[in-house]
Amino acid sequence: METDNKKTYYFLGIGGIGMSAVARYLHLMGNCVMGYDRVESEITKQLMKEGIQINYEDREENVPENIDLCIYTPAVPKEGLQFRAIERRGIPMKKRSEALEHITSGKKVLAVAGSHGKTTTTGMIAHILSCSEIGCSAFLGGILKSADNNFLFNGKSPYVVVEADEYDRSFLHLKPYVSVITSIDADHLDIYENYENLYQAFIDFALLTEETGQLIVKTERSEILEKIESSVSKSTYALENFDAMTYAWNIRIYKGEYYFDFVDCGETFYDMQMIYPGKHNIENAVAAMKVCNFVLKQENLSKEQRESILRVGLKTFTGMKRRLDYVVKTENRIFIDDYAHHPKEIQASILSLREMYPTKHLTGIFQPHLYTRTRDLAEDFARSLEMLDTVILLPIYPAREKPIEGVSSHLILHRINKMDKYYVTKEQLYPLLEALHPELLITMGAGDIDREVLKIKERIF
Repeated sequence: METDNKKTYYFLGIGGIGMSAVARYLHLMGNCVMGYDRVESEITKQLMKEGIQINYEDREENVPENIDLCIYTPAVPKEGLQFRAIERRGIPMKKRSEALEHITSGKKVLAVAGSHGKTTTTGMIAHILSCSEIGCSAFLGGILKSADNNFLFNGKSPYVVVEADEYDRSFLHLKPYVSVITSIDADHLDIYENYENLYQAFIDFALLTEETGQLIVKTERSEILEKIESSVSKSTYALENFDAMTYAWNIRIYKGEYYFDFVDCGETFYDMQMIYPGKHNIENAVAAMKVCNFVLKQENLSKEQRESILRVGLKTFTGMKRRLDYVVKTENRIFIDDYAHHPKEIQASILSLREMYPTKHLTGIFQPHLYTRTRDLAEDFARSLEMLDTVILLPIYPAREKPIEGVSSHLILHRINKMDKYYVTKEQLYPLLEALHPELLITMGAGDIDREVLKIKERIF
């Protein structure tokens, strides 16, 4: 994509977390950037403050004249009035993943893929490298709290951190210098049809890794390394697993913070400190520090220099918004918001809260995301949500999908083997919460449940 000559870019679905990062980059480069989104959000409000024009009605007349390129997300329906108008006018169109491919061309791409953990891991990598003189640019799948942004720009750094999204095979457009695969679980089966196709896509992603770089996978997926015949450097990581090449051990909690020793290919960095909650996030930290340690070695930094950067970066990482994100934290009551929308993510978040607050009654509000995901994983959702003391289910957030007959949140509700379970609309939610007066509350989901967070805080806490 030519960005030297100033152009006009129009985004369909500009409020998406990945789309908005690309829009911010093109706007920063001095281009004219405009867009459409279905609803106003905190992201679109911020984009407008930054000087990007956005409309919220899917009308043909809202499409501006003289567009050089339309960038769209696959989540935008192709039968939309603006989409069809742009096609009819013959305006060039690219998916976000194709635009990102051009933007990152010529850079050393540090790409993190996986069903879970990729947003936090990319955020950690970006934050740690930003604590060094090497720095990085970053296109993140969430808001990095320390920067209050999903986009970082460093024009002097050759490195760019990218969350590699497997949806619609988007990550196959990248050319990673370092590739990380955190996990592979059944998801996006509306795209892949079955797990085998999803798994093959991750293999194809791994094969894209530059031979001068490194491919890093979690130990449970070490068989992937055997399928890669290129001479690329290969490595494994894990949590408290001595069979991995990189791992954390001697993990302990002191005054609500984690301490552990980080071992990477024979090097040991003792007493690393992490204030971000969740034991599963130590595993994400191991992957992030593994990537950063590799990059810092390539830059010929000594162990002492590398250790200082890793230590400061990890200790000052305050997390990603909507990833075990504290909304209220007092001595008696706690409210946390989380993006978990897959059974394994829900399980990891609940286990983390159980570890940190073993005596507190845990209430969870879950908004299922997508009809297909609910249909395919209803039993797994039920088993994960059973780990809560009290379960509250909201209606399914459809996103890009149309309703499927017989598929609703009740598919999950009826499979949950406990009495303390409720199905409510958003309007019914608040009287229920007032009656329950939750001691420890977590909201979970990838839909629009985040728009209820401030209301819950003000009305219930």
